Amino acid sequence: MPRSRSRWSEMTGKRMTDNRIYTFLGLAAKAGRLISGDETCEGAVKKGKVRLVIVAEDASDNTRKKFEDICGYRDIAMRFFGKKEKLGRHIGKSMRSVVAVIDGNFAKRLQEMIDEHGKEYGGV
Repeated sequence: MPRSRSRWSEMTGKRMTDNRIYTFLGLAAKAGRLISGDETCEGAVKKGKVRLVIVAEDASDNTRKKFEDICGYRDIAMRFFGKKEKLGRHIGKSMRSVVAVIDGNFAKRLQEMIDEHGKEYGGV
């Protein structure tokens, strides 16, 4: 029995951390500091407007590779986080594979939160 409680508390903690990140993404979207969608984000990255790109963990291999390449070339921070459906829902849109943060302060905090989340649950 204690083992299942430990597993349950671990899953609850992960969900709470996920929800904090999703909520912060929603706040960035409401503040007008977040853009979404593959083509929109790609264009903004190429124009130099983006501070952080977040690609859904369940995005296609082509999408992942495309954004790894363009962000790497332009030295823009990129993280993999969340699911397409949840990313879209929390920013008030339909499913989104890619979101981009255009504000430096929002980007910095989101990077910290995602990196912290990854360390806690076996990522980064």
